Amino acid sequence: MQVTLAIDCMGGDHGPSVTVPAARQFLADDAHASILLVGLPASIETQAGALAREFPERVRFIAASEVVEMHDSPAVAMRSKKDSSMRVAIDRVKSGEAQAMISAGNTGALMAIARFVLKTLPGIDRPAIATILPNHDGETYMLDLGANVDCTAEHLLQFGIMGSILVSVLKHKERPSVGLLNIGEEEIKGNEVVKQAGELLRNSGLNFYGNVEGNDIFQGTTDVVVCDGFVGNSVLKASEGLAQFLIRLLREELTRTWYTKLVALLATPALRHFKQRIDHRRYNGAPLLGLRGVVVKSHGSADAFAFTQALQRAAEAARNNLVERIESRISTHMAAEGAFK
Repeated sequence: MQVTLAIDCMGGDHGPSVTVPAARQFLADDAHASILLVGLPASIETQAGALAREFPERVRFIAASEVVEMHDSPAVAMRSKKDSSMRVAIDRVKSGEAQAMISAGNTGALMAIARFVLKTLPGIDRPAIATILPNHDGETYMLDLGANVDCTAEHLLQFGIMGSILVSVLKHKERPSVGLLNIGEEEIKGNEVVKQAGELLRNSGLNFYGNVEGNDIFQGTTDVVVCDGFVGNSVLKASEGLAQFLIRLLREELTRTWYTKLVALLATPALRHFKQRIDHRRYNGAPLLGLRGVVVKSHGSADAFAFTQALQRAAEAARNNLVERIESRISTHMAAEGAFK
């Protein structure tokens, strides 16, 4: 299936020096994809032209006159920068010119603009950011990762439904298991919001496993882990920090003496595989679920390899009708359960 992605080339810590090379790699890997490169002419027009010559009919440059900076508030981004690369890329999804957009820019601004332009699906109060974390046997999908700091039990139920559909779409799994992040497995544990959410999830028709704890995320106890954005973002940042710490610590220990250097040399293939398995760049690309369009958030510090992963996730979500499937499932729950407002 042919798919067109709109890329906010100016977002993130590195801007076009990462987004344009990543776009080139994505096009080389996916013969059935086209891209819209959105950015400041002075910054990317030359690179966009070179890419268009390399991939005729599959690349188009769209000019924007403004950039949403990482320190801009969502209000400033929405009201004062209506011709930003972020806004123009989202507008292309709204118009149907692109089936998805990707940005490594300001998360708060991206959420606010996407919600304003695209609107939320019926039955969804708040969009949520979903990401992938590695576990022992594969991957765990977790949401929300920072879009919603304060959540009600109904919001957590909506996150569970959207996360379940996301795994169904991306992993082709019929009934993914869903866990509710808590401080214990027992139903009586947690604050009132989490306890109420557990009751809603048990009656939702989802494949609800029950409460899970932090260690369950990396054991792969469930396919989906649901939590509010404050907890989710803290878990994500702690996980990324731990992975980097372990790699740094291992490198220090293996270069301490001539003997450990020899051991490291012999263990090079295993060490390379270990680093690859915990490399957070492989899991880059977090969909903003609940919108009337596919929007994917890349990590702000992503390099070209990581940003390419985000492009691939956006294309897969668009090709597998993620938005339509979420809308259908939410409608079913609204009709059958009366679980939403």
